[in-house]
Amino acid sequence: MPDIRFEEFDALTFDCYGTLVDWERGILDGIRAAVGDRLAAPEEELLEEYARHEAALEAGDYLRYREVVAAALRGICADRGVELSDAEAAAFGNSVGDWPPFPDSAAALAGLATRFRLGVITNCDDDLFARTRARLGVDFAWIVTAQQARGYKPRIETFELAFERIDVPRERIIHVAQSLFHDHVPAKQLGMTTVWIDRRGGRRGSGATPPASASPDMTFAGMRSFAAAATA
Repeated sequence: MPDIRFEEFDALTFDCYGTLVDWERGILDGIRAAVGDRLAAPEEELLEEYARHEAALEAGDYLRYREVVAAALRGICADRGVELSDAEAAAFGNSVGDWPPFPDSAAALAGLATRFRLGVITNCDDDLFARTRARLGVDFAWIVTAQQARGYKPRIETFELAFERIDVPRERIIHVAQSLFHDHVPAKQLGMTTVWIDRRGGRRGSGATPPASASPDMTFAGMRSFAAAATA
């Protein structure tokens, strides 16, 4: 018997970047486009440095996400003694809307939408997520962005704003996410049922998210296998 009885739930809320969108590939491609070969470092090191800078920026006074992303690259470049122009930093911040969805995301969301109402709780700006939403090809019943919440997950207040808007009892919502740090830790503090989409698949380190410890209710390697189990 599965750990989650999916028939007891009516809605799914998703993290976007990292879960539905390959943000690690987007980050690395965006860095390469912004600075070329001036920032020569192993990819996993760049991702971990990005995670450290982004988390520190998101924990401070609210900035729009494109500004957070740009400032994270500025921090990486400063640490490594690489010059970065304002235009290059801004281009990297704007690249978020071009980060690629995982190949299984759109079809899985379409299948899940036949059974559940879908929402997104995302650390992003409204306009950047609008570009991503077009790539995912599904209508979300609820969209809660960091811009609307004026703060970033793992802030509990971001989830509480979602609960105010979602007309489904919390105990009938499953939160689906890749990041233990941003999503599973706060969602579990709030008593939510959660599914971990383990996109890193056993790779060492925590990549573009800070390390964290949490206990999701179920784990899947990707959206395809999750959607198959949830709609069976």
